[in-house]
Amino acid sequence: MATNPGMIHLRAGGVSLLLATEGDRLPRVVYWGADLGEVPESELEELERTTTTQPFGQPTDGGMSVSLLPEASAGWPGVRGIEGHRGGGTPSTRFVVSDVEVSARATPWRHGVVVAARDAAAGLDLRLEIEQSESGLLRTRAGLISHPAASAGATEADTDAAPQVYDLRGVLLALPVPARATELLDFTGHQLRERSPQRLPFVHGTHERTGHRGRPGFDTAYLLCAGEAGFGAARGEVWGVHVAWSGNQRMLAERNYHGISLLGAGEALEPGEVRLEPGQAYVSPWTYGTYGDGLDAATARIHEWLRARPQHPRSPRPVVVNTWEAVTFDHSMDRLLALAETAAEVGAERFVLDDGWFGGRRTDTAGLGDWVVSPDVYPQGLWPLVNRVRDLGMQFGLWVEPEMVNPDSDVARAHPEWILTAGGGRMPAGARNQQVLNLADPGAYAHVLDQLTALLDEYPIAYLKWDHNCELGEGGLGPSGRAAARTQTLAAYRLIDTLRDRHPELEIESCASGGGRIDLEMLDRTDRVWASDSTDAHERVDLQRWTNVLVPFEMLGAHISAPVAPTSGRALPLDFRCAVAMFGHLGIEWDLTEASEAERARVAEWVDYYKDRRALLHSGRSVHADVPDPAYRLHGVVDERSGEALFAWTCVASSTVWPPQPIPLPGLDPDRRYRLTLDGPITSADGIATRWGAPLEWLEFGGAELSGRALTQVGVALPELFADRAVLIRAVPVVD
Repeated sequence: MATNPGMIHLRAGGVSLLLATEGDRLPRVVYWGADLGEVPESELEELERTTTTQPFGQPTDGGMSVSLLPEASAGWPGVRGIEGHRGGGTPSTRFVVSDVEVSARATPWRHGVVVAARDAAAGLDLRLEIEQSESGLLRTRAGLISHPAASAGATEADTDAAPQVYDLRGVLLALPVPARATELLDFTGHQLRERSPQRLPFVHGTHERTGHRGRPGFDTAYLLCAGEAGFGAARGEVWGVHVAWSGNQRMLAERNYHGISLLGAGEALEPGEVRLEPGQAYVSPWTYGTYGDGLDAATARIHEWLRARPQHPRSPRPVVVNTWEAVTFDHSMDRLLALAETAAEVGAERFVLDDGWFGGRRTDTAGLGDWVVSPDVYPQGLWPLVNRVRDLGMQFGLWVEPEMVNPDSDVARAHPEWILTAGGGRMPAGARNQQVLNLADPGAYAHVLDQLTALLDEYPIAYLKWDHNCELGEGGLGPSGRAAARTQTLAAYRLIDTLRDRHPELEIESCASGGGRIDLEMLDRTDRVWASDSTDAHERVDLQRWTNVLVPFEMLGAHISAPVAPTSGRALPLDFRCAVAMFGHLGIEWDLTEASEAERARVAEWVDYYKDRRALLHSGRSVHADVPDPAYRLHGVVDERSGEALFAWTCVASSTVWPPQPIPLPGLDPDRRYRLTLDGPITSADGIATRWGAPLEWLEFGGAELSGRALTQVGVALPELFADRAVLIRAVPVVD
């Protein structure tokens, strides 16, 4: 890393970030993209000078300086980095930098820059942090401290009379992107169809995605990307931002006629939610920025950072059997023990007891918030089930929803004041027969912490499936109804952190009616996410592909569902359901006691196969082909050290082309030679070509050997498949 008084160059993982720190203004990004290599200090000075645009038609003399926190005082006419006021005054900021510190950091963060600044008129001190990981991933955040505002020449009496409270409306961290980024990609969706991609041109104006759900939601922008026209998995430069925050989120892309384009992200604050008295502080969530030549490269930087964290799950990801779709609220011991026996027979390694084990929870209308084992359903406690599960060689896991409460519960009847309310004490509209428990209330927080701790102390619980089914909506702090999303989110973090400090071996899955709360801050605290309540493998093909943009496969829960998916009523072949679930943390969401002997034997084959391949699946680089035929998908993982790769060729609809044209296999080393074979329990391509035509000779009879260069540039012919069919193809380097 090289620095000079006016320029800082951060380099890591094939990415460069050039920060100009000229004068007393906040740093601006001169360049963010592919690694520039070692740049002499003299050239850094020239870059700083030669990248300053001509100040023609700009709103301020001397040109426009757009920092990581864009300021109107620097001429920026768009969305401001800091929005707020003090008694109606000082609606904009003009921070004066007092110090810039550059340091090396420990893995996974390679570099760090801390900027200290003050706006005396607004009464704010700023600490701006920029970090770059070993993988090239960036993150930034801003910390503000309020102090009594004072203008130049003001008397002590004037200062004393100044408003003491600074009303903060928002903090937005921004990263610029070049003009050649002309296309946007972000995500939308709903329950059972999370993370559906949408593309649009990056035109003048603001494209903003803001959610006030108290969680990211099913329709979160997720990762807001700007890239070259037509960018794909392996083509076109792409820049993306993500706000690591599990509450209200805000992400935007903005382009104006001054030739400046930026991506911004931050917490979406409600009016009056953050009011800073003198000495009080606000620290924004981290805004992450990733760059790549193709979306897979941008994704890889996120996955590499996650995997480099000391708390990242290291042990082989155990095969999970979850009871929800098997038994729902029917918790008869005989039925659960039979399910556990069958789970062990097919090779499951973790048994998770879902909703219905506690309090008066016989349906979803009662009992939520009473985290004690129901004596009516479990007169001997959970021990008969726990002991049998462990005797069968499986870990025991438990479903909880600590942030929610049913009005029909002991805790709600005893402490109605613990429930978030709207203004004037009005109860917000409920969802799924529940309300939100105010974890910012010390009594409510202690109640949940104590009851969960008692469970974890009494039983050998290895895993909590942590659900979050009710959005906060208008829920607020009583009696005023002041917005509660921020305090609730911070309290949830504190609760998870405290439980994990007390029980370091505990693993936690983040679930929110499926995939409603997936972000990098929650991922930093948990070991797994439930991508969606949809276990329909047809829907899961794309759902898991796009969840994988942030989440590596070892953290992405993917379950084999029943023959007819209960979330859609769609009937799907067993091999297809299993092949789709392979690319994730494998689980089973099916009453295996109702499966035939042949079906259970086949599931056992797939479970054994997963165990053989999970080291590759959960450490390799995720790759995707830009397949022109919308009926097909090709995704896989590549171990960049050994060269081994595993691909899934999947059909989701009837194609208008017959047969598919040769498809390049992404991610392989061009200088290696590979042996290609069918892999897994599917030993024959179940498709049109094997029924009504000649099979693909190379695939059916012994495989093929080709160079990585030929495979990635020319590609190979892959089989014509019926809809909702898949084959797995393994590529292994040939050793001379």
